[in-house]
Amino acid sequence: MPASWMFTESGFNHVLNFENYHLMLFLIALIIPYSFKEWKKVALLIAIFTVGHLLALLLSAYGVVIIKRTLIDFLVPITLIIAALLNLVMMRKSVKGLHINVIGFLTLFFGIIHGLAFSDYYESVLTGKQADKIISLLQFALGIEAALILIVLLILIITYGIYTFVRSSRRDVILVLSAFIIGMALPEVMVNPIWK
Repeated sequence: MPASWMFTESGFNHVLNFENYHLMLFLIALIIPYSFKEWKKVALLIAIFTVGHLLALLLSAYGVVIIKRTLIDFLVPITLIIAALLNLVMMRKSVKGLHINVIGFLTLFFGIIHGLAFSDYYESVLTGKQADKIISLLQFALGIEAALILIVLLILIITYGIYTFVRSSRRDVILVLSAFIIGMALPEVMVNPIWK
C-alpha cells in the first residue's frame, strides 16, 4: 500500500475504532440539534471542527504544544459534557436564537482538544522524515475527516428515521441523547488522575 493511503487509512480506521467512542459521542452531541434541512450549519460546524483538529495535530506534531495525557483525558469528556449541556440549554425558548458564532467558537475549541487526543496515535504511526511530516499529517487528517463525514451522515440519517418513523419529538431525542452522553462522560471526569 502506498504511504499516502497508509496514513489516510490509519486516520479513517482510528476514528471508526469503537475504543475511540469519545469523538463519536461528541459528534452526536454536536449534530443532534440539526436536520438535513440545516445542512449548511452542519457543514460549517464540521469545517470549524476540522480546522481545530488539524491545527492541534500540526502544533503537537512539531512540538509547539505539549500537554500531559492526563489533562487531555480530562478535557475530552469535559467537551462531551459541555456540548450535551449546551443542547439542553438551547432547548429553552429564551436562548433559541443562540448565535452560530458561539457554537462555532466552542466547536473550534473542542476540535483542538480532540486533535490533541489523537496526536499520540498520529506520532505512533509516523515513520517518515521531518520534512515528510506535514504531508503524512495531512494524509492522516484526510482519513479522519472522511470518517467524520461518514459519522455525521449516519447521525443525520438515524435521527431523521427516528423523527419520521418512530415519531419521537426532536426535543425528546435531544434530551435523551444529551443525558446519555453526560452519563457516559461524567464518571470519566470523576476518576481522572488529575484530581489526585
